[in-house]
Amino acid sequence: MRRREGVALSSRRGPRALRVWLGLLLLAVLAPAHAQSLAPLRAGQLPALETSVPLRDIAVVDGRPLAISDAEVWRLDHAGKTWARLPWPTGVSSAAGIIDDGTRAWLLTTAADSGAVTGVARLHASEDQLQLQPLPPLPAPLHAVRGAWANDILWIAGIGADGRAQLLQLQTNAEQPRWNVLAGWPGGGAPSSAVARAAAVLVSVPDPSGATEKLWRWSAADGWSERGQVPGRLLPGSGHALGQANALYMVRDGAHADAPARLMTFQTITGAWATLPGAAPSGVIAAGAWTDGMFWAQRSADGTRVDFGYASVQSNKLLLRWLDWIVIVVYLASMIGIGLYFYLREKRNSTSNFFVGGRSIPFWAAGVSLYAANTSSISFIAIPAKAFETNWQYLTNNLIAVFGLMFVAVWIVPLLRRLDLMSVFSYLETRFHPSIRMLASALCILTQIGSRMSVILFLPALAIATITGISVTLSVVLMGGFTIIYTAMGGMKAVIWTDFVQVIVKMGGAIFAIGFIIWSLHGGIGEFVSTAMAENKMHLFDFSFDLTKATVWGFIFLVLFDVVLTFPKDQVLMQRTLSTKSDKEAGRSIWAFAAIMVPGGFVFYLIGTALFVYYKANPERMNPLLPIDATFPLFIAAELPMGVTGLIVAGIFAAAMATLSGIMNSVATLVSVDFYDKLAKNTTQKKSVFFAELMTIAVGLIGIGAALLLSRFDVHSLFDVSIELAGLLGGGFAGAYTLGMFTRRANSPGVAIGIAASIGLTLVAWLFRLVHPYFYLAISILLCIVIGYLASLCFPAPTRSLKGLTIYADRND
Repeated sequence: MRRREGVALSSRRGPRALRVWLGLLLLAVLAPAHAQSLAPLRAGQLPALETSVPLRDIAVVDGRPLAISDAEVWRLDHAGKTWARLPWPTGVSSAAGIIDDGTRAWLLTTAADSGAVTGVARLHASEDQLQLQPLPPLPAPLHAVRGAWANDILWIAGIGADGRAQLLQLQTNAEQPRWNVLAGWPGGGAPSSAVARAAAVLVSVPDPSGATEKLWRWSAADGWSERGQVPGRLLPGSGHALGQANALYMVRDGAHADAPARLMTFQTITGAWATLPGAAPSGVIAAGAWTDGMFWAQRSADGTRVDFGYASVQSNKLLLRWLDWIVIVVYLASMIGIGLYFYLREKRNSTSNFFVGGRSIPFWAAGVSLYAANTSSISFIAIPAKAFETNWQYLTNNLIAVFGLMFVAVWIVPLLRRLDLMSVFSYLETRFHPSIRMLASALCILTQIGSRMSVILFLPALAIATITGISVTLSVVLMGGFTIIYTAMGGMKAVIWTDFVQVIVKMGGAIFAIGFIIWSLHGGIGEFVSTAMAENKMHLFDFSFDLTKATVWGFIFLVLFDVVLTFPKDQVLMQRTLSTKSDKEAGRSIWAFAAIMVPGGFVFYLIGTALFVYYKANPERMNPLLPIDATFPLFIAAELPMGVTGLIVAGIFAAAMATLSGIMNSVATLVSVDFYDKLAKNTTQKKSVFFAELMTIAVGLIGIGAALLLSRFDVHSLFDVSIELAGLLGGGFAGAYTLGMFTRRANSPGVAIGIAASIGLTLVAWLFRLVHPYFYLAISILLCIVIGYLASLCFPAPTRSLKGLTIYADRND
């Protein structure tokens, strides 16, 4: 009996122990990694300067440290071992300080009698002297001056002779630069620092009590706005820009000059302060910008020399762990497997199978694939970054686009599906002329490769580089290579069915990320909602009539021309609807696409808002050196549990590869159908398919090259870049569809004139920055429609039958 009881007890303990071990393993997997600081400082020392003369300021000029007093100048030699004295520049009696950003520097020159700042001069240094390039004199002398420079704009903050605060602005690269006098900050007070960020400037001003300081921000759109209290007292003149969205300061806990100074970042988006560990110098008398950090001067105890130290922010790579790699490898292997399956299953001698999946795709699969192609890595990375930086205004486009898609589902897509096209530009040949077809097809190819493939490839490469430490170049090559393989092997069927899997992967990862962020907050969903609402992060509709902003009217304008009137312009999307079984199925695929678009859009904007709330509460977890577009990848790498990180990295892959595969297949289709089949002799379907496979590889390689070229530039927002390029390149030919489907009078000469004129005039709008970039595409389309129709009136009306080519009832004229 006891033996049986022992056996029973042992049998009960076995499962219980197993559950305990599984629970501990689950906790180990799900526990976020918070082991080390994401932005430690690497500190060091520079040679001391043997002088008892009080220093006025320090800066890096032409790559080497410089120190100035009231009448003396010293510069560190090339070897970085000794300080050499330079003669004081002629024509300058004294200086109030230096404005610098670590690469450029300007000297604030003063009047001999009053000591007020009266001028600014660009500062250069040769081996034996300083060289000054004077700028226009200040409109009026200023006291307590602080300055900053960014994006070719020089800012001067100071106090006028009447005691009022003044802010001055000067475009340094203008042919005839002039000072613009702007309103001073509320309450006045002498500024202690100025930091320029994009088109805005931050000015810190001590409180009248002297205990702390206020931080003010000025921008052309909002004027002056208070950004909160500084957590201590700033070292005067210590503020400098760091990365895309941070300012670096030296902050003392007390007002005493010998108090230790912490290096702290102010995150300009969240408004949160974070201390950088690794340096806390005492007795600092001056500070200047250093590479990714700051350097400072300290007076020695006996007063006979000046010691110098520096600290640079280090960016640690956050490597993937074993379970993450397993998830990623399984995902990539499954994509190759799907491509291989269709390669072995399908015959390679049918253009219908390769280009449009044999026109056998169910409407629901085509609808999911449409959403996958429309939500690329731009959606997965750049849109959360945009929502993190701003709000939900761009989501308005999704909401309005649904109404446009309803019209497209009823009128446009069924019309084109009945024509049994493979290239949507075949319609332009039937309606107008072969030259219009080839011109529009060439512009579409350029748009897809130039404005979409490059950005879509570069964004996930940025994420991979942030997470794994693999270079952006290698990441771009790997991403493009995998996509080329399965797309070239499987054709459109592989594209659509891999899209279906990829939507599940990326949306599952995105939803988990939102839940994990909210779960990580101390106040849970209550903190999330209250913080987001208080900061106006869920602001959705802007009904203003400002053409320089993304407003509701702008989105209506855009959807009207980008979706309602010109939806067929996008071969990548249209090819999926052309792969369905009938015109009714094609229309239903658009309805399915519209049904997914709105909730999907909310998911990606919610990620950005959740990131804002998280990093406002945990500012020390941000890396100030990373660009804004790397915010979500940073969170994935630094905060998510093992395995889940791999899942969301796979989601980033999925977001990019879904769109990339569609672009590769669609561009290969256009090159093959619109050019090869038209120009080559003795073509067969087997030759066309083989040529399309080669073109898939070629297009992928060109896209990889374009992404590598884009990676060489410091781009503030890749989301904005993609919008601009699409508007400049893609709007010209899109209006041809409107003229073809909605009018009977348009003809080929008029359409050609409209395309050329719209591209030229849109370039003018871009060069002079006349409107917000979101308007470029709609303006280009509108210009093509108006100019093309008016030009058509100067030529004979079409004589061919337009039956089945317009949205109007079928007729022969």
